[in-house]
Amino acid sequence: MDETQHARDALNHLDAGCDRETWVRAGMSARSAGLEFVDFNSWSASAGNYADENECRTVWKSFDDAGGVTPATLYGMAFSQGWQDTSKSRTKASRPMLPPAKPKQTAPASVKQAANSNAADVWARCITATNAEPYIYRKRGTPDGLRVYPTSAPPLVIRGQNVAGYLVVPCWDGDKLQTVQFIPPDKGDKLNLTGASFGDGCFTVGEITDRVYICEGIGQAWAASKATGAAAVVCFGAGRMANVAKVLRDKYPAASLVIVPDKGKEEQACKTAADVAGQWVAMPADKHANYDCNDLMQEAGESALLALLERPQDPPPPELPLSVVFADELPGSYTPPDELVEGLLTANDGSVLYGDSNSGKTFFVIDLACAVARGVPWMNRQTEQGLVIYLAAESPASVKSRLQAYQRHHGVRVPNFAIVQSPIDLFDGDADTDAVIQTVRQIEQQRGQKARLIVGDTLARLIAGANENAGQDMGLVVRRFDRIRTECKAHFCLIHHCGKSAAAGARGWSGIRAAVDTEIEITDSPAGKCAEITKQRDLSTKGDRIGFKLDTVTLGLTKWKSPATSCVVVPADAPNKPTGKRVSEVGGAIMEMLRTKGSGMKKKEVVTHFAEQYDKTAIYRELKKLVVAGVVHECAGIVAAVGVAGGAK
Repeated sequence: MDETQHARDALNHLDAGCDRETWVRAGMSARSAGLEFVDFNSWSASAGNYADENECRTVWKSFDDAGGVTPATLYGMAFSQGWQDTSKSRTKASRPMLPPAKPKQTAPASVKQAANSNAADVWARCITATNAEPYIYRKRGTPDGLRVYPTSAPPLVIRGQNVAGYLVVPCWDGDKLQTVQFIPPDKGDKLNLTGASFGDGCFTVGEITDRVYICEGIGQAWAASKATGAAAVVCFGAGRMANVAKVLRDKYPAASLVIVPDKGKEEQACKTAADVAGQWVAMPADKHANYDCNDLMQEAGESALLALLERPQDPPPPELPLSVVFADELPGSYTPPDELVEGLLTANDGSVLYGDSNSGKTFFVIDLACAVARGVPWMNRQTEQGLVIYLAAESPASVKSRLQAYQRHHGVRVPNFAIVQSPIDLFDGDADTDAVIQTVRQIEQQRGQKARLIVGDTLARLIAGANENAGQDMGLVVRRFDRIRTECKAHFCLIHHCGKSAAAGARGWSGIRAAVDTEIEITDSPAGKCAEITKQRDLSTKGDRIGFKLDTVTLGLTKWKSPATSCVVVPADAPNKPTGKRVSEVGGAIMEMLRTKGSGMKKKEVVTHFAEQYDKTAIYRELKKLVVAGVVHECAGIVAAVGVAGGAK
């Protein structure tokens, strides 16, 4: 016998159904002794708790560093389980120096293991079983298809036990004998033939027709078949039930497969039943772990077991990887969208509000958000009160001053309106997204209010570094935007800018518009300011126009003793939708400045005011257009917005 065969013989003598730590240690020592994966897998497959080849291979690959485990470990483990070193080719010096540990139960020293122990040879040595076998009698079984290993046969030792007199249960794969299992005549552990694999085999009690009960061991199979008259299949361990069930489903596609687990294996049985479109039964809830159907038959009788087995449970349908609802499951009554602001914003959804610089979009959103925080009507529309989280990424100081103006103008203190002053990045990584969600949740706990509205001011400042025109970049932003509104269960409104051409809509990637439920455009035409709903997914208000104007509020004095002012939104008639060209960015800025000032200015003062932003020629050109359009009045070089102090009505 060469060295490899010698190591293989030692490995096959070990019990592959041992605990995982012992199994891994045996594998490591086998590899160090020069054995291959096929040897390790073949040995492992002889155990009732064998999972599959993939798991076995994964563990084998992890043995690169044996960590001090040597071939001596393998031989020492084998000696401890009664292995006899019969090799004559090994020299005394090459044999392991570890003395064999005395096992708890071993065969007499005079007993030698049979030289030939493959399944077919072992089975051929066996004699036909009878009803007199102790295990058959105890379990009220039948000897059909079973044998006994006789005392007259060559001794066979497994895990230190001489199996003479043991009941032998064959594991068949069709007509091929895979392996055999030995059951002692008295109470004790079942033993599996070493060096042989269960493969796809099983043992069947009865004849398979329309229903099959799948059990762990032969005692359970006897009980199930006796109570119902149907076939019952022995899997040789709970770990093999799923594999055997799949084999039976392929072989008997029309059969009703019922998984019959021992107590404590219900979850595994339910999953197996779902995988093979079968059913399963559960042992009574008040029974101890490992209580099985044979225990139930002996304790309560065949009728009680029959009542249980004839009422198998259907496993729940497998969970689909995506959320699905079927049309015929929809309720008959219609539930309208949950509106946060009547006709404008829906709860838990997303929106974009965009417009030119100085068009009044931030004033507009702050006014709306304050109404939500207060729970008061806004622009003749109802609101649902809730916490407002304002992400002031562009200018926290400006947002605070505008809120001060709002509170002074309305004579109120706005509750539950939180201004987040920290920079936020929804493009580069998830850290700030996580921070926003956590901040919302903590504020909700502190204030005892549910967040209903989150405002992002502005989109550009929330995505620093992203290319606004690239779907690859903005797709990441949209996913984080959706995550915030979904996990916080709040409406998320983004404030955004127009592109170079106002007529082309919001700036950047068109997918932003597709991703939101509501889009609102803020315009500042010669006829006045307006918010138009340009997209509405679930409401019928697309095209609605909300007119407004800005009134100046003095907040105090600067250090130069000049008035420090801000503005508030005041309802106004919505101007007719323009049919011609829109006011340019420069024209809009001029109109905003003239309305805010509330009195006439010299044209030169207007030019000086915008000197760092716009070219002087462009300002004079836009002033002329505004005068011609009739929205700015000019007299003796003084210009004023029509409709405010200093301008014609």
